[in-house]
Amino acid sequence: MRRLPLAAAIYLAMGSMALAQEAPVPADDGSQETPVATSANSQEQKAVTLGTVTVTAQKREENLQEVPISIQAIGQAQLEQQNVADFDDYAKLIPSLSYGTAGGGVFSGPGFLQVYMRGVASGGDGNHSGSRPSVGVYLDEQPITTITGALDVHMYDIARVEALAGPQGTLYGASSQAGTLRIITNKPDASRFAASVSGEVNVVDGGGIGHVLEGMVNLPVNDRTALRLVGWQKHDAGYVDNVRSTITFPTSGIVADNTRFVEDDYNEADTVGARAALQIDLDDNWTITPTIMGQHQDAHGSTGYDPSVGEFKVMHGYPEFSKDKWYQAALTVQGKVGNFDLTYTYAHLKRDVDSAADYTDYGFWYDTLSGYGAYMCTDFDPVSFTCDPATYINPSQHIFATDGYRTDSHELRLASPADNRLRVVGGLFWQRQSHDILQNYQVDGLSAVQEVPGWADTIWLTAQQRVDRDKAVFGEVSFDITPRLTATAGMRWFRADNSLYGFFGYGDWGWSSSSGVVVCTIDQQFHGAPCVNLDKRVKESDSIGRFNLSWKIDDNKMVYATWSEGYRPGGINRRGTVPPYTSDFLTNYEAGWKTAWLDNRIIFNGAVFREDWKDFQFSYLGLNGLTEIRNANKARIEGAELELQWQASYNFLLSGGFAWYDAKLMEDYCGFNGTDGNPVSVCPPGTINPATDEPVDGPEAAKGTRLPITARFKGNLTGRYSWDIGDNEAYVQGALFHQGSRRADLRDAENALLGDLDAYTLFDLSGGIAHGDWKFDLFVKNVFNKRTELTKFAECATLTCGYQPYIVSTPPRTIGLRVSREF
Repeated sequence: MRRLPLAAAIYLAMGSMALAQEAPVPADDGSQETPVATSANSQEQKAVTLGTVTVTAQKREENLQEVPISIQAIGQAQLEQQNVADFDDYAKLIPSLSYGTAGGGVFSGPGFLQVYMRGVASGGDGNHSGSRPSVGVYLDEQPITTITGALDVHMYDIARVEALAGPQGTLYGASSQAGTLRIITNKPDASRFAASVSGEVNVVDGGGIGHVLEGMVNLPVNDRTALRLVGWQKHDAGYVDNVRSTITFPTSGIVADNTRFVEDDYNEADTVGARAALQIDLDDNWTITPTIMGQHQDAHGSTGYDPSVGEFKVMHGYPEFSKDKWYQAALTVQGKVGNFDLTYTYAHLKRDVDSAADYTDYGFWYDTLSGYGAYMCTDFDPVSFTCDPATYINPSQHIFATDGYRTDSHELRLASPADNRLRVVGGLFWQRQSHDILQNYQVDGLSAVQEVPGWADTIWLTAQQRVDRDKAVFGEVSFDITPRLTATAGMRWFRADNSLYGFFGYGDWGWSSSSGVVVCTIDQQFHGAPCVNLDKRVKESDSIGRFNLSWKIDDNKMVYATWSEGYRPGGINRRGTVPPYTSDFLTNYEAGWKTAWLDNRIIFNGAVFREDWKDFQFSYLGLNGLTEIRNANKARIEGAELELQWQASYNFLLSGGFAWYDAKLMEDYCGFNGTDGNPVSVCPPGTINPATDEPVDGPEAAKGTRLPITARFKGNLTGRYSWDIGDNEAYVQGALFHQGSRRADLRDAENALLGDLDAYTLFDLSGGIAHGDWKFDLFVKNVFNKRTELTKFAECATLTCGYQPYIVSTPPRTIGLRVSREF
């Protein structure tokens, strides 16, 4: 922070020297960031200014530079220039954004996103049905954040991405505790016909060949109606190899061989999807826009590799795949009630995921550490609780899972005219999310005594339904105290109702665990499970607020200060013997600025903040590989975010974003609750854990421990130079991305096993030429073929399986050629 004034001065001084002699031109009033240029004559250098960006982050259209919140917008031009195809690509461009990649169950592949902002991350999220996400992801006006994580939408024909950092709870609710990510699509346009096609082929270093096919057509039906159709098909090349290996289990001496599943470039994925939107202008005031979008992704193999086997290599002996199918039907109605703008949005999201995963590590490490293999056989005696050694079997486990997600949401809101001195936005929100969970853990050849009744070879079964219900009333009032000083206050009153019902456990074979049919509470089958042993529900209601004060110094400069709150509802743990977890709240104190300099040739925005995170929800893999969620006292995140755009000349644009974070615990994390149900924060060695009646060795993470996943520094810098070649326009672009080191886990013992995530720097290079309606682009991602550590994970509880961690890396160097045409 001490270097910030110096850095700003350097940027402004450089801009002054480069641009002092050039005359400005008016900014574009469109929504793209493409430069607007004029020239006195063909011999003079063309002057240029950065265009205006229109956003809808505050539920109304506004100039980005006049929105008094920390928001970064990536427009269509930049998305295309950066070769953005999916979430991984644009996440690099947003400094406030970090993410995990492990999805439902233990399958590690594409399709499931755990999105974090501003360091508000405890780690461990995303393993099946855990805490609600702390960042809300929206497609236009509708949420696409399922309980497990957000959809990875293919980025084609997208107008812009808006990243709103900090709590957005008053306008966006429970899943926007730390921020909101909005993907805004291009809308149907009745004024003209338009179409485009694009084809790409790419080669991964040491891997396979991928491709992308895309197309869009905008069809005016009449002067008030238009239809927009978009489609895509993509093949992601694999680069992780499943190599031949054998594993010897200590107890039985049985040797497992994975020859049947040996395959190079193991982690391929095929995606096909489409979007259709119809816009009907009923009259000059009312518009109806129904939209449907769907995607089917068929992924194989593991994106995470085992460094003990080799770089980008694993040795798995069971099927691994994910078949992820989803669609969202949405309706937006916009109109006028008097001089108020009325907006109604509805969305129905249906997502079904069938997956399989190798779980050999669980069997091997439990056998190595606890002699687990002595209980795996074809002839088990429940009386003596022993196996005949002659009947030992391979104790490896593998998982088959089916997850069904359903979300229905409604929002109705009114907004007063944007040019009034007193402006109001208010509305109602209702949402119901459900998650049908079926996880079948199998051991081939298991004795009938040990099976879950009715499920052959199944040692553990989870068959549950989770339902999360949300209702809210929200509103914000803005008042111009003077023409340049504005105050905004907002509130959200919410009610949450969460339930979990079904079965989890082993068969009744004398197992000493508190799980299983031996503790059935309802003699009723659920999804084919023997009975019901979990039926819990929690309800809560509360309110959160926001206050903002902004001052426009002049037409190009604004400063603001904000106090805001965000929250996540509590819920039920899938292991019914573990108590429910409570809501966690985030309070944000922020000061920021939005400035344009040198006649709008330099944009310099930023914010400094402090966020207090109370009783934050911490998810981890507990006993039997089930996610457990505990509350973990207090944490604090302090930081700064900067955004720079500098149009140095007509030919050269420099842009970048930078973020610094200090995210740490403010109290010890002990890992258990007291008898009052609240998290314990004082637990010196010898303290009795009331849940186990056993002494602990001290806190699992001490006060001052860094929160995981988020680096102290993340930044990106892009330089783009374009020039004319006759009637053609050519360009060359270089993009640099850096992320510092991060903890992999909050807890000290677990983090010691997994190891920190190393810092990395990536460089992308691209160039191309536009000839009439044709464009030709050649790009290289990860030019220097760096190996990165995006995340680390273990297949089961880290203290058991963490001796064999997996690493998810950025793909190796990828070279691609894209050809596109507009009609």
